[in-house]
Amino acid sequence: MYNDWLTIGPITIHGYGVMIAVGILMAFFVGEKQAKKHNMDANQVDNLIFVCLATGFLGSKITYILTNWQAFLLNPKPYLGADGWVVWGGIIGGLIGAFAWCKWRKLDYKGYLNLLFPEVALAQGFGRIGCFFAGCCYGKETHGIGLKFPSGSLAPSGVTLVPTQLISSFGDFVLFYILFRNFNEGKHPEDTDAWYLILYSVGRFVVEMFRGDEIRGHIGIFSTSQFISIFMFAAGLILLYLHQKDRDETKSQLAGGAV
Repeated sequence: MYNDWLTIGPITIHGYGVMIAVGILMAFFVGEKQAKKHNMDANQVDNLIFVCLATGFLGSKITYILTNWQAFLLNPKPYLGADGWVVWGGIIGGLIGAFAWCKWRKLDYKGYLNLLFPEVALAQGFGRIGCFFAGCCYGKETHGIGLKFPSGSLAPSGVTLVPTQLISSFGDFVLFYILFRNFNEGKHPEDTDAWYLILYSVGRFVVEMFRGDEIRGHIGIFSTSQFISIFMFAAGLILLYLHQKDRDETKSQLAGGAV
């Protein structure tokens, strides 16, 4: 809503950047606490978060460029700057980075991944608050309940818009709670990764229906994020199936070995 919080000489503190930083710091804090609680290496959690941030930002930018490929070829400079990211690209990039790091360091990829997914949702919740301050990722114009952004925001000023940033933020915090409870108290904590993909995909697909910023790109009738969400939702269902298959096989082996 108001992105410029404080200006000291040439330096301006932006609400968007502050919220991104808060989200990352909270991910570190909760991730370390979780690692210690579950007898995992907190230092490796920190390393993984750093790796996921680096490969996630790279994946997010690459996906944004690919979804605007023709315009990028005509004028690449605007697409290489600080603006323009695709969250799903960041998630996929982070997953690839985490997998590569765990393979290199010989870590339990599934275990660390399930530990970190709640923190991903937590960071996203704060990040979307940052989007609200900046006015990016704004919603469609509405004649119902909504918010008006001031001039200088990335969102159109003077018109009532669906507060998609705050809706997304609330959904991310709810998702964090669900995943956190499942990993710590659920019957099947190994399903945490699958539930992230399923629930985030559904939420993102729905919120995209109310987005008004067209710059995020489209693939056919779907926005880029909706298109990716369909496949990530399917991936989540496949993961659930594979986890259940592993549990059934383990039960069969135990039953077969019983005397």
